[in-house]
Amino acid sequence: MFCFFKPRRCSRTRTGSRNGTLSRHPSNSTSRIYFTFILLLLIFTPRVDSSWWYIGALGARVICDNIPGLVNKQRQLCQRHPDLMQSIGEGAKEWIRECQHQFRHHRWNCSTLDRDHTVFGRVMLRSSREAAFVYAISSAGVVYAITRACSQGELKICSCDAQKRGRASDDRGDFDWGGCSDNIHYGINFAKTFVDARERMVKDARALMNLHNNRCGRMAVKRFMKLECKCHGVSGSCALRTCWLAMSDFRRTGDYLRKKYNTAIEVTMNQDGTGFMVADKDFQGTTKNELVYVENSPDYCLMDRAAGSLGTAGRACNRSSRGTDGCEVMCCGRGYDTMRVKRVTKCECKFKWCCAVECKDCEDTVDVHTCKPHKRPDWLHPA
Repeated sequence: MFCFFKPRRCSRTRTGSRNGTLSRHPSNSTSRIYFTFILLLLIFTPRVDSSWWYIGALGARVICDNIPGLVNKQRQLCQRHPDLMQSIGEGAKEWIRECQHQFRHHRWNCSTLDRDHTVFGRVMLRSSREAAFVYAISSAGVVYAITRACSQGELKICSCDAQKRGRASDDRGDFDWGGCSDNIHYGINFAKTFVDARERMVKDARALMNLHNNRCGRMAVKRFMKLECKCHGVSGSCALRTCWLAMSDFRRTGDYLRKKYNTAIEVTMNQDGTGFMVADKDFQGTTKNELVYVENSPDYCLMDRAAGSLGTAGRACNRSSRGTDGCEVMCCGRGYDTMRVKRVTKCECKFKWCCAVECKDCEDTVDVHTCKPHKRPDWLHPA
């Protein structure tokens, strides 16, 4: 059996005649060419799974049978609820943007690969902190996208949270449920069914890690639900209130998961394969709401195709910063180049009656610092 993706997840395929049996009498030359082709394919094809994350790249062209990387359960859900897949696609774009925002000053900056069904490439093969964050933020993105679509009336299968009816109270007193409360429970349940489908087919450390981080992502969205109210009464007093539950901006979820990335906990699979335990024997606490990882991160300083690292050569850096965006850290001690560029910005803006804002185009010159490429050792250069 040939497996062209991750070694732990591959499907059995057959080649040859229409009925699935192998062809027994190919010509010798054809056989040699075919064998050579397969050998090269096995050597040079990245062993990375396709992912449902690719739905975001398909836009309005979501056709369930043509989405690479879906397992049977996900494909069935797609065929049953094609409108939900449109929402998941839009949500994928949003959580990828959020991932790139959170890591914009990091050596690994959540880079995506164009026209690549895996979206992030081989870097997701390693069970690292970065993989933990991506699985969490992607799961959160599905919850957010589905819940928002339900509330906006874009989906036939769900709407506002029907359980938020009657009277309730908070620390400010009594209020009436009204308006449209975001149906976070439907969003969480669908995300759990859809996103977790692949991981539930496998029993290994990576699958357990992914399931745990998926759950952390879902709960992160729920954590930031907020009560919004409208006051009714004489002169705008709040004698009567109508309230509803609403999701916070997705940035709050991104900020929260970024902090969890910083404090992620290394784990190992337990002996019976049903769960994991913390690698640090002195750890006191619980991993329930923490991101977990199994392997250390690769060195993102240098380009490493095998590890999926793009390196930091050419990345912009801040010369005056001592943080992760600073040239010393970002460039891994290789130094940086400085280039003077002209920049055009809007300035001297004035409000013009009625109703426009007019600005001038102002040009200034700024220094842009970019990381130097890795210098190859002298002995590698030809004489």
